[in-house]
Amino acid sequence: MFKSLKKNYLLLISFFLIIYFFFNFLSGERGLISYFEKKKILNNLKIKELSLKTQINDLDFKNSLLSDNLDLDYIETLIRERFLYGKKNEQIFIIEK
Repeated sequence: MFKSLKKNYLLLISFFLIIYFFFNFLSGERGLISYFEKKKILNNLKIKELSLKTQINDLDFKNSLLSDNLDLDYIETLIRERFLYGKKNEQIFIIEK
């Protein structure tokens, strides 16, 4: 039995190495399955980053309207939305979604 193992020693070692590398290729921290999971996480983070950038730009624009040079039209819009303020003989309709 040992003689046959000695003859096939290289074959056995190469077989186990191939199996080892195959399983590490599929699984593990740097495996193929992990790659696809990380790729999905990256896409989700890019979408979230784009959403946050648009929110930041919107808030920067609103902040610029409330800086030293006040935009009175924007302030009037804010007062109307927040406090339901209207002018005399003006009807205000609230539409709920």
